[in-house]
Amino acid sequence: MPLDTAVASLIFGYFLVVGRIGTALIFMPGFGETQIPMRIRLTFALILSAVLYPLTPVAAIMPESPVMVTLYLAAEVTIGLWIGLTARVLLSAMQFAGYQVGQVSGLANAFGPSLGTFEGATLVATLLLLGAVALILASDAHHLILRALIYSYTVFPPGVVMPAELAQQMVKAGAHSLYIGTSVAAPFFIMGLILNLGMGLANRMMLQLPVFFVAGSLLIGVGLLVLSVAIPSMLGFFLEDFANWLVGFRF
Repeated sequence: MPLDTAVASLIFGYFLVVGRIGTALIFMPGFGETQIPMRIRLTFALILSAVLYPLTPVAAIMPESPVMVTLYLAAEVTIGLWIGLTARVLLSAMQFAGYQVGQVSGLANAFGPSLGTFEGATLVATLLLLGAVALILASDAHHLILRALIYSYTVFPPGVVMPAELAQQMVKAGAHSLYIGTSVAAPFFIMGLILNLGMGLANRMMLQLPVFFVAGSLLIGVGLLVLSVAIPSMLGFFLEDFANWLVGFRF
């Protein structure tokens, strides 16, 4: 093989790796957070793709036609987008849970800053999002992310894309994200039901009782207490489910 052809093949293989791994890292929890400038994220994705390139089964082959080059790159970028966005959808379960906790416990604030998403969020949602990302990095789950990116070449061979399968798995990821968020916020649903039922009965027995002022303070206080006790289990439940998904990309 001529030298120029071999170099061109290696460069094209590197771009294929960047198309999948680099695109996935831009959206992956822990690596693609909005607080990290886009230039730094792109630089890190390019460097990490070069490091992981020898571990991938991407062959150093240069397609003969520009159409094939475009198809190969489009397939790898599509798979990378699917991996990164699916992981981001699973992480959004903590945002959904934070919204529900804020609404039930009276801690919701429409003007609260969002540090983990592209839109506004309640303070509880921001707390859960940052806690989930911090736990991913502190528990070395980001090593699972890197291993999953290498393993993705076994699940999705290079240059092969299955749109129907990817779409079906994305829908299942959205449904599973709602399940995680609802399960995480379940203790607060029970707390809100019991407290509101008790305050309703108290209002029926004491008509002069200012239920709104009493219930508001009580919900906030009990909500903070339940949150302080339950937040380790909430984050642990999410991390376990997220790690299980990284193992096989299946639901």
